[in-house]
Amino acid sequence: MLHDLLEDNFGFSTFKPGQEEVISNVLDGKSAIAIFPTGSGKSLCYQLPALELPELTLVVSPLLALIKDQIDFLQSKNISAVRIDSSLSKEEEQDIMNGIRGKRHKILMISVERFKNERFRRFLKEIPISLMVVDEAHCISEWGHNFRPDYLKLPDYKKEFKAKQVLLLTATATPKVIEDMSRKFTIPKEQVSITGFYRSNLNLEVIPVTQSKKNEQLISLLSTRKNECGIVYVTQQKTAEIVSSILASKGISSKAYHAGLKSENREDIQNQFMDNKINCVVATIAFGMGIDKSNIRYVIHYDLPKSTENYSQEIGRAGRDGEKSDCIVLANHDNVNVLENFIFGDTPALSGIKEILTRIKKAETSWEIKLNTLPSVSNIRILPIKTLLVYMEMRGIIKPQFSYFADYRFSLNKDEKSIVENFQGERKKFIQAIFDHSQKARKWITVNFDTISKNYATDRNRIVSALEYFDAQQIINLEAKVMVDVFAVTNPNFDIDVLSEELYSSFKAKEKVEVNRIREMLALFESENCLSKNLANYFGEDPEWQKCGHCSVCNTGSVKIENSNHLKGLNEHNFNELCQEAIAKLEDKYTSELLTKYLCGINTPSFTRLKLKQLKHFSFLENYRFEDVYNWIKENSSL
Repeated sequence: MLHDLLEDNFGFSTFKPGQEEVISNVLDGKSAIAIFPTGSGKSLCYQLPALELPELTLVVSPLLALIKDQIDFLQSKNISAVRIDSSLSKEEEQDIMNGIRGKRHKILMISVERFKNERFRRFLKEIPISLMVVDEAHCISEWGHNFRPDYLKLPDYKKEFKAKQVLLLTATATPKVIEDMSRKFTIPKEQVSITGFYRSNLNLEVIPVTQSKKNEQLISLLSTRKNECGIVYVTQQKTAEIVSSILASKGISSKAYHAGLKSENREDIQNQFMDNKINCVVATIAFGMGIDKSNIRYVIHYDLPKSTENYSQEIGRAGRDGEKSDCIVLANHDNVNVLENFIFGDTPALSGIKEILTRIKKAETSWEIKLNTLPSVSNIRILPIKTLLVYMEMRGIIKPQFSYFADYRFSLNKDEKSIVENFQGERKKFIQAIFDHSQKARKWITVNFDTISKNYATDRNRIVSALEYFDAQQIINLEAKVMVDVFAVTNPNFDIDVLSEELYSSFKAKEKVEVNRIREMLALFESENCLSKNLANYFGEDPEWQKCGHCSVCNTGSVKIENSNHLKGLNEHNFNELCQEAIAKLEDKYTSELLTKYLCGINTPSFTRLKLKQLKHFSFLENYRFEDVYNWIKENSSL
C-alpha cells in the first residue's frame, strides 16, 4: 500500500533509508522523530501520510523560503498544500482559511511566529489537526546550534490545538539534542529514526591558508570548476560582495547572496542558481535552507563555519545526486573572533536583565508588553529578550497567557446603515455600538475597545469576533497590528538582584557552550583522525571503519590552523584615545561589557540610538578576541 501511494503520488519506485519506518509510525497513529542527513528526503515523511490522514497536517517551519519550495513541489504533484504568511493579501489569506474549513487542503505550512497571531490562533482552534510537523526541530533545544525560543512553546501549541500526533524533522542533532527533543514531546526511543550522517560521495578537505592568500587559493580551486555548480560560504555580507567581485574580475561568474539584499533580488539569484543560469553563489548562511539542488559539485567555506552542526548542514547541500562532490574549508584562525563576537553580542548585560525584572515586579499579577519596545529600554537584542522570557517561564516567574493585536482598524465595503440594519434586537445595538464608539477617518475606522466596552456591556473578544465575521463576509476590510504579549506573573515575590544574577549566569553558561562549540569545530578540522569518522561520531554515529579514504586526513594527513597575522599587544593601544568618545556618548551608562562590544564592533540597541557605529573607533579592535579586550578594559579603567 505505501509503495503504491509513493509511486502514484510522487513518482518514486522505492523509499530512501528510514522513510518507510517513519511513515509507518505516523500512519499507525504514533508520534515520531526523523533524523536524516540534509537532502535525504525528510519531507516525504509527512507529505505521504498527509494524503491518508483524515484531517489537516500542520507544518511548522523556520523559514519562508523553505515553505515556498515545499509548497511548489507539492502543488506540482497535485497535492493540495497551502501556506499562510505575511506575503499574502487579506483576500488570499481568507480564501485559504475558507478552503481549510471546507477540507479542500491537506497541508498547511506556517512559520512558528504565526502562532502569535491572535486571529490565526482563533482560526486554528476551529480546525481538527491530525498531525503537527516541526521542521528543523533541533531549534527547540537550548543545546542545539540554532536554538529559537519560540520553538520551546511548540509542545504547548500541540496540546492547545489538539494535534493528535507530532513528527519532528531535523538533519543536525547531537545525542543530547535528540534526548531533549524526545523529552519535550514525550516520544519514546523506539519512535526515533536515525539513518546516519556519513556520506561516501563527499570528499572532505581542510586547506590551511593565510588570509592574504585566500583569494588566490579560491580562484585556483574555481578556475577548474567553472562549469560546475557550487556554493562559497562566507561569514559577513560585505565579504560576499567583495569575493564575488574578485571572482568576476578573474572571469569566474558568480553572484553574492546575503540577507542585506532585497527579497526579490535574493529570490531571483536563488531561481537562477536552481535553473543552472548561475553556477556559483557566494553566500552567507542566509542561502541554503530549502535549496534542494541535486548537482551541487562543491561547497567551499571561504570563512570558517559557525559550528560543526552548521558545517554538516552546509556540506550536506553538495552531491545530493550521489555523485562525487568536494567540500573544502579554507582555514585560518583569523575569523574565529568574529564567530565568537556573534555569541557575545547575544549575552545581555546584568543591568538590562534587572530593568526587565523591575518592570515585571511592578506589574504584580499581569504583565502586558510590546516586545519590540524592550530592546530600547533594556539594551538587549530581541532574540536574547525572547530567551530571557523563556528562562523566566521555566523558573515559574511568568507564564505566557496570550497575544493580541493592540490596534484594529477597518474600512467599509458597504455603508454603515445597511450593515446595522441586517441585525435585530440586542445584536443590532451591539453592532451599532462598535460604529458609534470607534474613531472614524476618511477611509479607516479605528476600533477603541475601551470606549466601546464603557458605553455598551460587551468584551473585547466579542468585538473581535464580530469584526472577523464581517471581514470573512467581505463586508469590511479588517487590519490588525501592534502585537501585545500578555504574561501572568505567577511568582511576583522574587528578589530582583538574586534572580538577575541567576539569569545572567544562565546566559554566561550558554555563551560558554557556544564558544566551546567553535573550539570543537576547530578540533575537528585539526584532528589527526579521519574527518568523516569524526563528523559521524559527533552526531552519535560510530562507523565500524577507521578511515573513509576520501578526506584530507586520510589522503595527506592532519593540518595545523594558524593566525595569518600577529596582532600587536593590546597594551600597545591607548585606552583613553579609543574609548573617550564612546564614554562621552554613553555617559553614566557605560560598562566594561559595553566598551568591549563597542571596540569589537558588536552593535547593541543603545549604540544604534546613540549612533556609536559612526564613531571612528567603533570596531577598532574587531580582530582581537572579545575576552582579551574585556580584560584589557578592566585593567585600564576604573570599572
